[in-house]
Amino acid sequence: MCPESPVPPPPDHPEVTVTSQSDEPEASAPVAEKSSPEGSSGRELWDQVRIEPVEIALPGGVGLTLRAYRKASELTPTEIEVDEDDPFEARKRRAEKEAEEEELALLAEASPDDADPTTAEEPDPADFEDEKEAQPADEEVPMFLSHKGRLIAFKSAESLVSFVRSGAPHDLAQLDSWGDLAERVQSSDVDPQPEDRYELDLVVENLRGGHDTWDLPLLINAGEVARDLGYALRIKPVILALSPGSPLDDLDESLRAAEKGGMGGFFGRRRLKKIGAQQASLGWRSVIGKISAAVDWRD
Repeated sequence: MCPESPVPPPPDHPEVTVTSQSDEPEASAPVAEKSSPEGSSGRELWDQVRIEPVEIALPGGVGLTLRAYRKASELTPTEIEVDEDDPFEARKRRAEKEAEEEELALLAEASPDDADPTTAEEPDPADFEDEKEAQPADEEVPMFLSHKGRLIAFKSAESLVSFVRSGAPHDLAQLDSWGDLAERVQSSDVDPQPEDRYELDLVVENLRGGHDTWDLPLLINAGEVARDLGYALRIKPVILALSPGSPLDDLDESLRAAEKGGMGGFFGRRRLKKIGAQQASLGWRSVIGKISAAVDWRD
């Protein structure tokens, strides 16, 4: 028999460690991201709640606030403290008193036959059928982040968002979408669109420069936001200054016509030449002063 040869030891292979898929990430598989509020932040958030951030530059600083448009029937007008010395309120009270006195005088002059209920003719119900149609249309009106006739404004997005979440009283709280906005809004969402940025601080200086230097988009946008603020905050001098037929309204109409170009633009520019730059700047200075006085800076 052949002597048994020793069995050679198994080859010395390096130890192989098997790694499961869970031990190291696959390069090809995307890493799961933290759920982002896709569809509930940024521009889409504002579209969903139908409220928009607005930036208004005033002589006292640049302020951020919020604005919404709703049907007039859906809103409760902002509460304001009536100033007994306000000439507009005094004029209103005087007109109401005169109307009441005139009505009493007409009743006193009525003949006995008119006063006798037995001889008075019953009105025809058909005479009242068209009264509902004569009522004014329920138009969309502006409303701002305001309280008691004062615009609430902030110099930073963080301060604005902090106020929105605070539960403090304001006029936009009556909107059905306000709770949704307060829960979801982030400071990074507060980025007004270019058309929602207004430079009221540049208006007077631009008008003083003369017709050839007037910035049409600047002045037109200023007219839009001033009308909105005048209505929403019930600033009667602003409403009156920009009412149809006023010098500033004529200026606004001419600016819009000039911006459109064509023949209408030609005639619009001709009308602008007839508007005094000094008168326009003084009128706008008064409007901006009234708006600035109604701003409540919160930071």
